[in-house]
Amino acid sequence: MATLSGILVIFNCNDVVHDRHWIAQEYIWIIVAYMVYDIYIMYLCHWHKCAEKGATDRKHSLVSVKSFLWRERLMVTHHLFILIILTPVAVHLRGQLGDFFVGCIYTAELSTPFVSLGKVLVQLKMQDSLLHKVNGVLILVTFFLCRILLFPYMYWAYARHSGLPVYKVPFHIPFHCNVTNALLIAPQLYWFALICRKAVRLYSSSPVPDRAR
Repeated sequence: MATLSGILVIFNCNDVVHDRHWIAQEYIWIIVAYMVYDIYIMYLCHWHKCAEKGATDRKHSLVSVKSFLWRERLMVTHHLFILIILTPVAVHLRGQLGDFFVGCIYTAELSTPFVSLGKVLVQLKMQDSLLHKVNGVLILVTFFLCRILLFPYMYWAYARHSGLPVYKVPFHIPFHCNVTNALLIAPQLYWFALICRKAVRLYSSSPVPDRAR
């Protein structure tokens, strides 16, 4: 839904700065609900994993919450940054500008279904299956296109709109736009490095014998 909404906004905003599309403004509330929900679901997953390992902390206890926040600190920080910083910017502070770029950010979610499917396949003990390997390729491709190349693409789109060389764009746009983009892409680069390391292990390892035998 986020990706389709983003594509719709992108293709309807020929002027990347001034053109408007209502989905860019309204879909942010679905993103907000998703981020809040996802933080809680991550906490529940963390608590159940700890319980399986013998932890005795009560659900929703301060100790278990602290353990979760430390274990998933990068992901929680990412979600809170979107909720606390990007949401007010997208809804109020950017004024009537930049729906195109909001749409671009929405497309970053294209990799999420494949990441989720990978987790499901591992839980089903299907990490040695062809489906898991094909899904791994889809994760690499979609993550690289929509979470890494997305940022150079936005600078290129602004350069084409303004008639500037791409290398001059960072010096032409407001400083806080560069800072925001840097804060957004930094965790994506870290996660992509982890995905690449996992892919190397997945595709270079020999097939694991059937555990049921």
